[in-house]
Amino acid sequence: MTEALDQAQEFETLYRDQSLRHQLASRPQELPDEDEHGRYCLSCGLTIPLDRLEAAPNAVRCVPCQAGKEHT
Repeated sequence: MTEALDQAQEFETLYRDQSLRHQLASRPQELPDEDEHGRYCLSCGLTIPLDRLEAAPNAVRCVPCQAGKEHT
């Protein structure tokens, strides 16, 4: 019985570590600059339009730059 519990604990630890690594890898590596005019795209440096930020509050790139990034 102890062996089964040890295996279950090892599996849980492995699964948790993999999940944490995945979450950290999917986060943006840096945050966009912000000022009183809004947030700036990480790729082109232009202001991210307000409608983009309303649709995707965590957006770090404007729509054209994000589309280009997804195609590469």
